[in-house]
Amino acid sequence: MIVVMESNATEEQISHMVERVESLGLRAHVIHGTERTVIAAIGDKREYTRESLKSGPGVADVVPILAPYKVASLEVKTHPTQLKVRDLVLGGGTVGIIAGPCSVESEEQIMKTAKAVKAAGATALRGGAFKPRTSPYSFQGLKEEGLKLLATAREETGLAVVTEVMAPDEVELVARYADVLQIGARNMQNYRLLEAVGKVDRAVLLKRGASATIDELLLAAEYVLNEGNANVALCERGIRTFETHTRFTLPLATVPYLQRKTHLPVVIDPSHGTGDRALVASMAKAAIAAGADGIMVEVHPDPETAMSDGYQTLDFDEFSSMMRDLARVAEAVDKKL
Repeated sequence: MIVVMESNATEEQISHMVERVESLGLRAHVIHGTERTVIAAIGDKREYTRESLKSGPGVADVVPILAPYKVASLEVKTHPTQLKVRDLVLGGGTVGIIAGPCSVESEEQIMKTAKAVKAAGATALRGGAFKPRTSPYSFQGLKEEGLKLLATAREETGLAVVTEVMAPDEVELVARYADVLQIGARNMQNYRLLEAVGKVDRAVLLKRGASATIDELLLAAEYVLNEGNANVALCERGIRTFETHTRFTLPLATVPYLQRKTHLPVVIDPSHGTGDRALVASMAKAAIAAGADGIMVEVHPDPETAMSDGYQTLDFDEFSSMMRDLARVAEAVDKKL
């Protein structure tokens, strides 16, 4: 249920209705809009009635939430959420650019990359410290040492740090160094991990699983939101289909479709979505034209020697050229980088 408060409802009335909702065994999520406040009453219990909530002080109406994802739905929050972390802004007419290597390999590599992407216009630095790899024999990342290098790069450049967390017991450690906790495609339905990141004061970038539906992605986001963390962005990184000419199939229709269903910002990852550096810039431009709120790409000083995903990684010149093109596309659709 959504408890819609009157436009002139007082804080005392809002607090009273929160207590009333929670007394019914439901979880209350308060969302302050530009014109009025709504309270999402979330839970499976049905012993309350619409009339009992509607009679509360300052209540304008009580309506059911039809979508299976409750807090993420546009039914609850009718205007898009803008996520802000340091200089990274996703949504509200701004396209955030998250760039950096697949894996943090050394201090020289991450510092060179951070300075280069910052100079080209990126507002966040991505880099894997913990790397989930298909093969157990592949490079698994520098772990905490990699996190420390990312934090050092942030101190030098001011870029927000985006890095993946893989397990619930690593959330506290990663949150100590990172600004945005990335949930990778393999962990999109790791519900204990989703709950854990929902309990910390860090933004979350949730990647779509390679075989996940849109509803499954939104319900995964609901796990984070339901724990009280409202700073969530969704990331389309491509899905598995019968096509073999790209690493995955990158469905850009995801962007406008999600924007009809949820208020959460939508980020596109054309590096994983194509697996081919020759296609990354074109798909990034197309993503902004489709309305994306952010772009996440892999950048490395020398992709040929990268320890992971070099074949889909841009070098500094390619990234700078792409950024110039992205700025023109963003301007054409009334957005800015």
